Amino acid sequence: MSSQTALQQPKVSNKKGGLTDFIKQIDLQFMVIPGIIWLIIFAYIPMYGVLMAFQEFKLGDFPGMSQWVGFKQFEYLFSDPNFGRVLRNTIVISLLKLIINFPAPIIFALLLNELRGKYFKQSVQTISYLPHFISWVVAATLMFDFLSVDNGAVNSLLMSLGLIDRPIHFFGEGRYFWPIAVLTDLWKELGWGTIIYLAAISSIDPQLYEAADMDGAGRFQKMWHITVAGIRPTIILLLIFTVGNLLNANFDQIMTLTGQMTNSLLIDYADVIDTYVYRVGLQQARYSYAAAAGLFKSVINIALLLGANKLAARTENALF
Repeated sequence: MSSQTALQQPKVSNKKGGLTDFIKQIDLQFMVIPGIIWLIIFAYIPMYGVLMAFQEFKLGDFPGMSQWVGFKQFEYLFSDPNFGRVLRNTIVISLLKLIINFPAPIIFALLLNELRGKYFKQSVQTISYLPHFISWVVAATLMFDFLSVDNGAVNSLLMSLGLIDRPIHFFGEGRYFWPIAVLTDLWKELGWGTIIYLAAISSIDPQLYEAADMDGAGRFQKMWHITVAGIRPTIILLLIFTVGNLLNANFDQIMTLTGQMTNSLLIDYADVIDTYVYRVGLQQARYSYAAAAGLFKSVINIALLLGANKLAARTENALF
């Protein structure tokens, strides 16, 4: 059949087929409905609250009917002497987690994939992702015990090795908080993040490794040119999500590690945008001011997401 004849054939609509498929999968479609309802209630309806950032909202005001003040809340926000410190802490903690905690699951997945013992591999993987199921309240309590000045496991170990002369007050000096925040997050989420990469690795064609063996490739060469190359789309996709979520510095973690922000010794290094919004918005009842701070963070996150996606488009692995 010539190309001209093919072009002259009428296009067949697939609307009927799509409706038929929908009816055949009606049970599955109903399973999606609760998720859609949840998304509308908790993601789309609250977007109406963005208007508060441009108003002077007070309790009892009808939504959207408060006094309009324009960008006045943002002027207060950027002129607040504490906001610079909050922004610094947010950026530093988030960047440290991006630099250290993002590649860690990839490396761990590559190492696990090289293990030959089936049961040992499964045991290590299970142990590694168990901390994910521990709440941050419990995890913070464990950290307080491990890093305690009085008979804490870490201080006892360092003193027994002769590395320190006296116990370190980890939660009494702000300069230790950034490493604590990064390492505790790494300990808790390392194994869980590895699951996605192991799933991606399992989809790689085993014949590629066999061909590499025949060509005399070493283990590191196979790991780099086959395994890493095979999971590169997954890595880029998760990197886009991580960059787009950069200014979310894990509210639960920081609140629990600082005792609900009551540890004044850590505030200069621990106060981030999320905790700042909580303190100002709920504790001081400055709702419009807190909405402005939250909107500022969201706009920056969206800009980072679009920028990361634009860069990923060069590798033909963009999200959209």
